[in-house]
Amino acid sequence: MVDRVADYLDELEKYPVASGVGPGEVKSRLPGAAPLKGESMDAVMKDFEEIIMPGITHWQHPGWFAYFPANNSPSSILAEILTAGLGAQCMVWQTSPAATELEEVVTCWLRDMIGLPKDMAGVIQSTASEATLCSLITAREKATGFESNKKGLNSGLVVYASTEAHSSVDKGAKIAGFGEENIRRIPVDENFAMIPEKLEEQIKADRAGGLVPSCVVATVGTTSSGAVDPLEQIGEVCRRNDVFLHVDGAYAGTAAVVPEKRWILDGVEHADSFVFNPHKWMLVNFDCSAYFVKDAGLLVRSLEIHPEYLKTGVDSEVVNFRDWGIPLGRRFRALKLWFVLRSYGLEGIRDIVSRHMELAQEIKKRVEEHEHLELMAPVHFGLVCFRLNDGRGERELEVLNHGFLQNLNETGKMFLTHTMLDKKYVLRMSIGSRTTQARHVDAAWDTIMNTAGEVL
Repeated sequence: MVDRVADYLDELEKYPVASGVGPGEVKSRLPGAAPLKGESMDAVMKDFEEIIMPGITHWQHPGWFAYFPANNSPSSILAEILTAGLGAQCMVWQTSPAATELEEVVTCWLRDMIGLPKDMAGVIQSTASEATLCSLITAREKATGFESNKKGLNSGLVVYASTEAHSSVDKGAKIAGFGEENIRRIPVDENFAMIPEKLEEQIKADRAGGLVPSCVVATVGTTSSGAVDPLEQIGEVCRRNDVFLHVDGAYAGTAAVVPEKRWILDGVEHADSFVFNPHKWMLVNFDCSAYFVKDAGLLVRSLEIHPEYLKTGVDSEVVNFRDWGIPLGRRFRALKLWFVLRSYGLEGIRDIVSRHMELAQEIKKRVEEHEHLELMAPVHFGLVCFRLNDGRGERELEVLNHGFLQNLNETGKMFLTHTMLDKKYVLRMSIGSRTTQARHVDAAWDTIMNTAGEVL
């Protein structure tokens, strides 16, 4: 099996990036019930190769430019094998002391690597969506004096995020009981970043209307365009109005390992919580989301549980991470993070992230120089947003670019996705796969040029 994985990593370029199977095609080739008797592993692997592999989209492919990166790496894969072999359930310190204490250490490493305040404590969550939900619950309890945990939540608490913030804010606000009607989407500027003055205006209007502003979610590296909300000004608004501030750096937080990009976290000292995903751009395979809080006691008080069967004799002396997140059960995620940080080192990670950003700047330059391509957003990280524009109307441009994207992806050589920016259909080229080198980006550009010539 190790050889099969190694072969796959060596042969990635032979696969089309995106799967070509149609809806229901994989299911149609699988039996409707589990086998009565066990089968040989040879038979299982034969079906894996013939049925499952054709239905896999290859996220580690060097032609992966869709969504955001979701990297793995050899050291992370090896650690995951050990994690699966150990089968440890790491919900409290006593169930695996090394898991808890290693998590405390590596989250401190991460905190210092990206320049977060020293008074922030870290924990590994499964996803940024889960971390955002934890922040919303903590903000809810702070705003209600912990009464909502006891008596349920009455409406009136308000959550704020920009119009470009991730959909997990809406989902988390619904789960946490705020209600859709109490989510405020704040306008953005020409660079798709939240406008602090508009935020404060909305907070004051809500308070004047008898509502309770409770949580602001700012974003460093928005999903659609990679925009950076101004944390310094937003943080000042939150402090003046006594509102909890959560910062979502899921994708772009990793960029802060590069000294020249540390500016993206200017003002993060105002944040009550912060999250970024090593499982996106830091070579740690999914799932591994690093979540940091200024007041761990506030988080724990919002989420803690104390059934008799979970009590141990050392609870007063240790950290029990079961009270730092939503699920009780916890995987040993710190091990793969530790393996990656030790095997690559800070310099190795910086080099990879810097390379991706340099490649993105090269694509930005080419887009700007091309007669019929239009850059649609600033390029801060590895994400380039662009479209074909030969002067036709907006509706016609949307149809043109939709077909353009479809034709690009049908080549099998690359995979891009789209978004809407200022009501305009835009292609997103996200450069961030560990395996992507300059030659792959050059090849992708050649494909873009050839395909553009075909559709224009």
